[in-house]
Amino acid sequence: MRHPEWIKVRSAGTHGTKKILRHHRVSTVCEEARCPNQGKCFSKSTATFMILGDRCTRNCSFCAVESSKPLPVDPNEPERVADAALSLGLKFVVITSVTRDDLPDGGAGHFAGTIHAVRDKLRSARIEVLTPDFRGDIEAVKIVLEAGPDVFNHNVETVPRLYSTVRPMADYLTSINILKSAKKLYPGIKTKSGVMLGLGEKEPEVLSVMKDLRDAECDFLTIGQYLQPRRNNMPVVEYIKPEIFEQYKAAGLEMGFTAVASSPLTRSSMDAGEMFEIKNGN
Repeated sequence: MRHPEWIKVRSAGTHGTKKILRHHRVSTVCEEARCPNQGKCFSKSTATFMILGDRCTRNCSFCAVESSKPLPVDPNEPERVADAALSLGLKFVVITSVTRDDLPDGGAGHFAGTIHAVRDKLRSARIEVLTPDFRGDIEAVKIVLEAGPDVFNHNVETVPRLYSTVRPMADYLTSINILKSAKKLYPGIKTKSGVMLGLGEKEPEVLSVMKDLRDAECDFLTIGQYLQPRRNNMPVVEYIKPEIFEQYKAAGLEMGFTAVASSPLTRSSMDAGEMFEIKNGN
């Protein structure tokens, strides 16, 4: 499907960001997942670091990250991420990963090590983690939280009805429980989740997911338009108009989310620092 007029994807300028990332040999989800906002974020010297390699053990139909047998975990990766964040002068650092079902803790210890490494190099920086579901292992979630991120993010991605197509190796209630448990374990850490639209979901289903997230005491919500990253990924079913995104934002704030980012090009970690600073939706 041709992009509608309201979706303007900016070309990916580097402004030195890519050069720094390559120098430190770190991966970003911006590039691996073919995010349409690379130009905007890289021009501001921001990026979302992707740890635990660039090969995922899951095969989500919407994602452009390679699904194959992963390589061994690189023990030096946390330091390289911290050095890259320092070189970029980041005040807000976002760390995500591929899913590593092959690891006993799902990579939770590596997340914790990366958080500590970044804290050592940038003591005043805020840190957000965007984690996989760790197969529902709350002890793994606890390992990440004990390292002290400022924001714990885990995306539900879509409505329950579409999980078998969009996230066939995941479970909706597991994701909700991850967020609920994170808030219960560490109430002072902000929790966050994201939803994609345009996959065939219906408005009542989206509102129901939003309610489930609020019932889990999720603080922040992102809602964006799904864009097919590669030809072999799931096609777009529908392009949602900007005014519908505004309606979902209003509904989310009415439900009690501290902040809601909702627009066609909204992505989970885009403008994450700005969202963290928002108080009571203002």
